Amino acid sequence: MAVDGVAVTAEGFGLKGPRGWAFRGIDLAAEPGALIAVEGPSGSGRTSLLLALTGRMRATEGTAAVGGARLPKQLAMVRRFSAPANVAGVTDLDPALTVGEHLRERALLQSRFGDSVRALLRPREERRAEARLRIDTALSAAELDREALPNGARTAVRDLERLEALRLSIALALIGRPRLLGVDDLDLKLSDAERTEAWALLWSLAAAGTTVVAVCSEAPEDAVRVSTRPAADKDETREETTDAFAGTGRA
Repeated sequence: MAVDGVAVTAEGFGLKGPRGWAFRGIDLAAEPGALIAVEGPSGSGRTSLLLALTGRMRATEGTAAVGGARLPKQLAMVRRFSAPANVAGVTDLDPALTVGEHLRERALLQSRFGDSVRALLRPREERRAEARLRIDTALSAAELDREALPNGARTAVRDLERLEALRLSIALALIGRPRLLGVDDLDLKLSDAERTEAWALLWSLAAAGTTVVAVCSEAPEDAVRVSTRPAADKDETREETTDAFAGTGRA
């Protein structure tokens, strides 16, 4: 799935919530198709930074540029070509729904709200064929084989393994063909072997052109690394993402 990624830069980028700084002083320079690893402990503002770079939260200090759009002013523009995945409270999977239901729902939403008016005027069968193509392409890119699941596409999300659920969340984000993909908690509750697989997946997406931002506890050395670890004398910066949500809201 070849995609034209976006360059991402930031200078003195920060976000302050009602209880203090979620993150602060972020400097970044990444080329299109880069894999950007946001590294830091839980509660250090990693998710807030991911959501800010994908246009879902408004920064309060410094500037960033994503694909030519300026942050924090042009949030809506960034949202049009970016997509978050695996973000608790934002992209949660419904455990009662099946894999197929999630995919069909996302493809329907994409066709109704993400595509152009001209696309909506195409014949129904043509739109259905396009939706199937989007789903198949996204699943292939996320390396999720429906037939290998316990009940195929009818497998409920609650029955997925952690890595399978991660792949599904990424596939759902890819249905919109984003140029910037943000993946939260990439290495959470994964074995060493599964972490290797997860990073290999993101590298494959980046190699195909998509710029990827991934939140993790430990970044691979060959990624563009950004740390949210606060300085020892700046403990006030250690705030949970929910605190920033309360102060800034999310789109």
